[in-house]
Amino acid sequence: MIIGTVRERKDGERRVGLTPGGVAALVRDGHAVICDAGCGEGAGFLDAEYAAAGARVVGAPEVWAAAELLVKVKEPTHAEFGFLRPDLAVFSFLNLARDRELTGLMLAAKSVGIAYEHLVLDDGSRPLLAPMSVVSGRMAAEIAVQLLKQPGPGRGKLVGGVDGAEAGRAVVVGSGAAGRAAAAA
Repeated sequence: MIIGTVRERKDGERRVGLTPGGVAALVRDGHAVICDAGCGEGAGFLDAEYAAAGARVVGAPEVWAAAELLVKVKEPTHAEFGFLRPDLAVFSFLNLARDRELTGLMLAAKSVGIAYEHLVLDDGSRPLLAPMSVVSGRMAAEIAVQLLKQPGPGRGKLVGGVDGAEAGRAVVVGSGAAGRAAAAA
């Protein structure tokens, strides 16, 4: 199979669908991998690392045109809609329930969509959604700490406390992956 990944075009998105380690594993399993030049820069991976792992590094239009399976982080953007086609499967967070336009375009193009957020194992766990929830929980704790500080919008509370002053307190609502990660942080 020809598997590709492209640089994410969504504003502020720095993640990448495949790491060089993931590329190496796919190549070992006999797949051809093509990567968009610069696809991993936001996550700290260089094109040379992808090439060393066995990927062919090309431009985004070539990746979209050649890939049978396109691995992304976020759903295709408006600029990428024209690349959808019947012999393409897109594996990413698709969020089709909130994006009627993308849903209609994928149906019209007859592209296959495999949504990370809907992959569920027999035990009911969501192995692709859980890590993002952990990141969200940890980030929520960090943001809460920043909001308690002064200068800033807070009253100058240190969550860890300091001798002679009461430590800041927080309430974590929920006990899923995000809530557990926030409580641990």
